[in-house]
Amino acid sequence: MGSKRSLSNSSVPVSSSIVEDKKDKKLKGSISANQDLEKGAVKENGVKSSLGEIQRFKDDPAKIETMTVQELRSTLRSVGVPAKGCKRDLVYALKCFMDTKIDGENPLAVEEHVSYVSAESMSIQSEVKNLSEEERVENADIDLEVPALPRHKGRIKKSVAEGNTVKVDTKMVTMKQKLSIKSDGVSGGKFSQAKRTSEIVTEVVNGDEVNLPVVKTEPWTVLAHKKPQKGWIPYNPRTMRPPPLTRDTKYVKLMSWNVNGLRALLKLEGFSALQLAQREDFDVLCLQETKLQEKDVEEIKSLIDGYDNTFWTCSVSKLGYSGTAIISRIKPLSVRYGLGISDHDSEGRLVTAEFDSFYLLNGYVPNSGDGLKRLSYRVTEWDLSLSNYMKELEKSKPVILTGDLNCAHEEIDIFNPAGNKRSAGFTDEERESFGTNFLSRGFVDTFRRQHPGVVGYTYWGYRHGLRKTNKGWRLDYFLVSESIADKAYDSYILPDVGGSDHCPIGLILKL
Repeated sequence: MGSKRSLSNSSVPVSSSIVEDKKDKKLKGSISANQDLEKGAVKENGVKSSLGEIQRFKDDPAKIETMTVQELRSTLRSVGVPAKGCKRDLVYALKCFMDTKIDGENPLAVEEHVSYVSAESMSIQSEVKNLSEEERVENADIDLEVPALPRHKGRIKKSVAEGNTVKVDTKMVTMKQKLSIKSDGVSGGKFSQAKRTSEIVTEVVNGDEVNLPVVKTEPWTVLAHKKPQKGWIPYNPRTMRPPPLTRDTKYVKLMSWNVNGLRALLKLEGFSALQLAQREDFDVLCLQETKLQEKDVEEIKSLIDGYDNTFWTCSVSKLGYSGTAIISRIKPLSVRYGLGISDHDSEGRLVTAEFDSFYLLNGYVPNSGDGLKRLSYRVTEWDLSLSNYMKELEKSKPVILTGDLNCAHEEIDIFNPAGNKRSAGFTDEERESFGTNFLSRGFVDTFRRQHPGVVGYTYWGYRHGLRKTNKGWRLDYFLVSESIADKAYDSYILPDVGGSDHCPIGLILKL
């Protein structure tokens, strides 16, 4: 893979289709939310009318809040958007559609479709079966209870809407805007200043180029929580991330990802760390749970072209376990491995890179394990030692800690808080330790500060399709010294990136 970056920082759906019903000009849909379409109630002119109404709402968004549930459902169905849920959900769906609405002069209904360049593609059709009791999900490094779903008969289906738009001769073209890269020098820890690349996906309709929005099935944008509090909303990176910084702004872009086995990830045919570098154009990538042995590092350390500074640490007490790495296109001033305490440093859980204006710590905090066998070690030894190490570094310059910290700190950070009170990662002891050793000592949870009432997860168990229903945990963080907390421009999650049971997280820090 070359070092040129030609993909955008946001996920882009890669296809949408346009079809025509020449016989009766009815718009037919296969999803249950479009029953009125199946009855032939909506025709082409009806779509034009509905889109015109959407434009009026866009001019005066306050009108949406005054609509009844029936009016909201009717409006959503008329433009081909599923209309399920309470009034809050319907209002949110309509506002999202307004942000990507189609020009009224091109009455093309939107196909609900999802196609991500991901190693873990989601099925559009899903069946949610009733569970007779809460089931426990276990994997190699976390203990997760799966709550019972609401008991009901029948099935919940999401399917592709087919045949509900007008057919024209089309083809898909991808226009890549390659922007030149400027660097103020990467030697000596100087961060590059660069224009970011972007990609525009355009439809060619009868010879004319038009940008067509697509209503996507994005499970992370649905509020999934057992006991949500008033005002909580789901995290949506498409609408909640700030605009890109200008090219003359000096900043660094950091990313972190628990890959749950790097060799397995690289064997996947879909999305991987290589494509992530192209898409996200990060400066530094921190990996956890690489599961590499020291003999593997030489072969794999030159992972990404243009990122020549790589630092790996592996577990020597248990082979093929844990492991962390820092991959950077900026040369750090110094690098350290571990905490300097033999009891903590045999599992390859920490790498520290010193840059001009901060220390970056990439950590993989020990999981308390099955039966909470390592709970005492975790909260009385590891957390305290890591916290003291961070405070010592902070005497010379600010500190950033990132990685899988194996703790959902608050109830907003886990789908089923009541059912996981004694699960590793959400015990009272771990949550108290997280607050005492990190937050109370002046380190800021950047995502929670930027999004105080937002439900965003970074981990979903492999079993039972928990990622598809957004029943997860937030275990991955960027914690920063209070002195640089205000420089955090964007702390974000990339829930569309598959290939692991965790997704990547990012931090854009102004310098």
